[in-house]
Amino acid sequence: MNIILLGYMASGKSKIGKELAKILNYEFKDLDNVIEIEENKSVKDIFRDSGELYFRKKEKEYLDTLLKHSKNTIISLGGGTPCYYDTIDSLINNKSLKTVYLKVSIEVLVDRLKKEKSKRPLITKIETNELLAEFIGKHLFERSYYYNKAEIKINANDSVDTIVEDIILRLF
Repeated sequence: MNIILLGYMASGKSKIGKELAKILNYEFKDLDNVIEIEENKSVKDIFRDSGELYFRKKEKEYLDTLLKHSKNTIISLGGGTPCYYDTIDSLINNKSLKTVYLKVSIEVLVDRLKKEKSKRPLITKIETNELLAEFIGKHLFERSYYYNKAEIKINANDSVDTIVEDIILRLF
């Protein structure tokens, strides 16, 4: 079984995915890292040089390839991945995997993202915490339809250990 972690940027998908993989003795793959290796460019540079539509197309291609060749793998998606093409529906209809939504409050996301704006192409130009909170709120409103289709929803405002334990209890 593969486990797909989804949620907004900075929801802890990579950190939790790595810890979960250690405990379950699974492989861990971060979709953004896979894209960066395959494209030989950072996500930020892909957005800048080729645009978001190009990125979303490549993201879907690499995810499809990853799913074909993965077994007992935890895959961390980008924040927007489930919202494009038919991705979330194909994931939840795939019986060989489980989808897990890491749900984080706007306040916690602002706190995490304000420190890493330069690395995040969608928020790099947002100047104040208030504008960042507004942006995140709008984005979450748009994306929550897709995120909430996940089979398992986890409150990811807690510690990594608590979140991982909660996921394991809900999976098995």
